[in-house]
Amino acid sequence: MEPRPNPTKVRTRFAPSPTGSLHIGGARTALFAWAFARHHGGCFVLRVEDTDLERSTPEATRAILDGMAWLGLEADEGPYFQSKRGERYRDVIASMLRAGTAYPCYASGGELDALREAQRREGLKPRYDGRWRPEQAAGRRAPEGVAPTVRFRNPDTGVVTWDDMVKGRISIANAELDDLVIARSDGSPTYNFCVVVDDLDMQISHVIRGDDHVNNTPRQINILRALGGVEPVYGHLPMIHGPDGQKLSKRHGAVSVTEYHTLGYLPDAVVNYLARLGWSHGDEEIFSREAFVAWFDGSCLAHSPAQLDFDKLRWVNQHYLRLAGADDLLVDLEARLKTRGLLLQSLHSHAVRGALELFRDRVATLEELCDWFVCLLRDPALEDESVRQGLARALVPQTAATADHFVRKLDAIIASESPESTVAGSEASWNAAVAGQILKEALAAHGARMPWLAVPLRLWCFGRAQTPAVEEMLALLAPSVVAQRVRAGLAGLQAPAAG
Repeated sequence: MEPRPNPTKVRTRFAPSPTGSLHIGGARTALFAWAFARHHGGCFVLRVEDTDLERSTPEATRAILDGMAWLGLEADEGPYFQSKRGERYRDVIASMLRAGTAYPCYASGGELDALREAQRREGLKPRYDGRWRPEQAAGRRAPEGVAPTVRFRNPDTGVVTWDDMVKGRISIANAELDDLVIARSDGSPTYNFCVVVDDLDMQISHVIRGDDHVNNTPRQINILRALGGVEPVYGHLPMIHGPDGQKLSKRHGAVSVTEYHTLGYLPDAVVNYLARLGWSHGDEEIFSREAFVAWFDGSCLAHSPAQLDFDKLRWVNQHYLRLAGADDLLVDLEARLKTRGLLLQSLHSHAVRGALELFRDRVATLEELCDWFVCLLRDPALEDESVRQGLARALVPQTAATADHFVRKLDAIIASESPESTVAGSEASWNAAVAGQILKEALAAHGARMPWLAVPLRLWCFGRAQTPAVEEMLALLAPSVVAQRVRAGLAGLQAPAAG
């Protein structure tokens, strides 16, 4: 790939290092670069900066690509891999050595450490002193057996100035910059050099990235100018902080994109939420990808760090859960249940659909939705402390007799109908109306109030004291399952006396 003139077409890039998964800050950067390119009818490039061979792993590369795919941030070009561009980097470095914009440096690591320590003692900013610049090293012989690094010869005077999309005009004097190493002693190129060559070759017109790269920008601009290129437009996004206002880290909870998938967030919800972290469009909170692309022209970017708000993310996700197609939700739900050793197909299809509509408005994540289905598919652990305490609060003297009456009524229904007509959710003889009717009959027969029976039934059948209407919940289970779970609960009441 040879250098070409800077294009008139917008070309952005996302350039992660595969030393870990795609974290939430990187995902926000990718989203903004993707949306900016889409807004302008341009090109979004994915570049994997894997020159750090010791820390880069195929697993991390796959995690990044999977995270991008899950978010729906499809690249127009790439992924390009820096590790496959070594010959190009070597050719550029050789041309810079010939042009005098770079030079070999034979200073050892010990020498440089001593230099920095001396500068610190004198209260000076640690920096390379140019001792192997050609004019300073004139007449000095290169030490034998020492492989040199290659340094870029930074301009001595002048100011590097650029108009940042986020921060406005930034100026840094060249006197503040030293001669950057662009190739290590083993010949491997360094980050700041590779970035410049890549941006030049790939005709990147706009660089949108985190503001931890601001200090790299003047160095990269100077290298780019030395190569005869025109610098792209830069936009440096403030960092994302945790809810406590501190730099986002693992202690704040989910940091990688894959964790958000595991926790049950929908990709459209994460995209919508990330779009509002550091950017705004009036008072809009919920919007489609299409609306975001139409609005995202690079303006209205925040100058201060964004703060992650998990409550707000849950609210956004809940909105998208309510809009999501039932078939898509059930595909995800089936996969989540399998990881817990459960099969969605154990429920009648009518029960599955009914449960989905009953639960989806009560949850904020797919994992919470999965928890509700687990209540249907797995017998509750009656020995759990939460169940025991709930029963202790709910039970009254009339409970056992009323529950026994209820289950005998249920037995009569089971015995009088064919098995197919009494499966959960079959819309035949077993449904919420029938369940509600025999509940009322049992209560009336024993002069009991609804909570005296409904709460124990919830705990015995679902392991929860609070659920949607108990008759709607019971109708999601086959009558035989309801009878079995109620009898297990009643047996637990009798067990202490028998002991």
